[in-house]
Amino acid sequence: MNQRSYYSNTPPLHYSVPLLGHFVSGKKMCVKAIAIVAALFLVAPATAQARDVIHKGDVVVVPLRGEVAPSLLAFLRRAVKTAEGSEASAIIFEMNTYGGRLDAAADIVNALNQTNIPTYTFINTNAGSAGAIIAIATQHIFMAPVSAIGAAAPILPTGEDLPATAKEKTISYWSALIRGSAIKNGHNPDIAEAFINKDKEVKIGDRVVHPRGAVLALNAQEATERINGKPLLAEGVVYSIADLTKKAGLKGNVVAIEPTGFEQMAFWLTALAPLLLLGGILGAYLEFKIPGATLPGIISAICFALFFFGHYVAGLAGWEVVALFILGIVLVLIEILFFAHSTIVFGVVGVFLILASLLWTMIDRYPGQNFFPTGKMLAVPLLNLFIAIIGSLIVIALLARYLPRTTIYRRFALMDSNPPGPSLAGVPREFTTALALKPGMQGTAVTVLRPSGKARFADHVVDVVTEGEFIAPQTPVTVIQTDGMRVVVKGAAQV
Repeated sequence: MNQRSYYSNTPPLHYSVPLLGHFVSGKKMCVKAIAIVAALFLVAPATAQARDVIHKGDVVVVPLRGEVAPSLLAFLRRAVKTAEGSEASAIIFEMNTYGGRLDAAADIVNALNQTNIPTYTFINTNAGSAGAIIAIATQHIFMAPVSAIGAAAPILPTGEDLPATAKEKTISYWSALIRGSAIKNGHNPDIAEAFINKDKEVKIGDRVVHPRGAVLALNAQEATERINGKPLLAEGVVYSIADLTKKAGLKGNVVAIEPTGFEQMAFWLTALAPLLLLGGILGAYLEFKIPGATLPGIISAICFALFFFGHYVAGLAGWEVVALFILGIVLVLIEILFFAHSTIVFGVVGVFLILASLLWTMIDRYPGQNFFPTGKMLAVPLLNLFIAIIGSLIVIALLARYLPRTTIYRRFALMDSNPPGPSLAGVPREFTTALALKPGMQGTAVTVLRPSGKARFADHVVDVVTEGEFIAPQTPVTVIQTDGMRVVVKGAAQV
């Protein structure tokens, strides 16, 4: 189609199509968002295929193997919430790890210390470094005959020691954390601190169990040694999970929860939450900004779907927040399409529901906790939402200023505002030379300008565009700029 603006004497009624197009476009976007979110959540039950059904009173076994990393945290969070939600009688963490990232270990320790059901660690070979810190966060520790725990001194990813100042701060912080965790779970805090601090001496009564000069590591026999009638750390040596349940007196059926391939995906999607929110917001803005374009709406729906899907798999969100989000979208669409010039109630409520659902999705809430989140639980979700909203506002401000001047935008605007059909058949096209439009000339909007549409100047109907604002039909407009065949207008009251 020729991209030149033209005039015609066609009655304004025939130009109601752009508004209908926006209505259809908005409905399509809503349908896309719902369809894509639903499709991903229909796939999500595949994550449960590897899970056995857990009944009340069952003993849940959770493997903690390999590197301690954020993906392990996502799996453990889901496992703990599943066990608590099913009212399991106990959780046994079968551990075989040489350690890993301290930040992930800290989050795992925090999750375990919030657990409301008895927790056990079965050290099946190794509980090194960060693994020892995690084991201390459980209430009962059992070890295989040939196994070890300890040596949790922090080091750089390259294996080198931390710089002196950083090392002192790190050891001080982690010593306090691991001591608090040990006290909460009934372990000797001096033993726990000696795992991470080589300057910590461990003395029980008159006996020096561990001298200063090296970080503590214990094998199964050392950890289960009884001093003054109490084990040094571990409650016993066991050969298997079945042996542990027998010695610990656990009666329920043993059910294992295995990690799925979605746990790693969940880590990346939750880590990229601010970018996904940014993409979703910008895509929705461009869907309504560019008439006739559907790709931004699809991108927006995909971004929001991935955002909810990642948090669902990570155990942070459920179906209720998705329903809340979709309800918010519907209310905003109702506001834009039906009540844009009369009320703002639907829009305000819709935006509130959307923001509330996005925020609630990112809150890490465990069964049994209060309904209203604490400040600590809100800190990261609020930061992510703040980054996404501020980033969106900056990009939207730039797009509102420069997008209408681009060739791509003008092509979509003209395709939408000048649809082919009987209403235009046989109407002679008069180009801009037929009427000299200059800044300051007054006219009237014939169609809604969103931001492109038609306005009447004298006896001529002209294709015009605003600088981003919406203008209702029959509103006086004023030409503020002409650039070749492009006519930019504003509401007369705004000039």
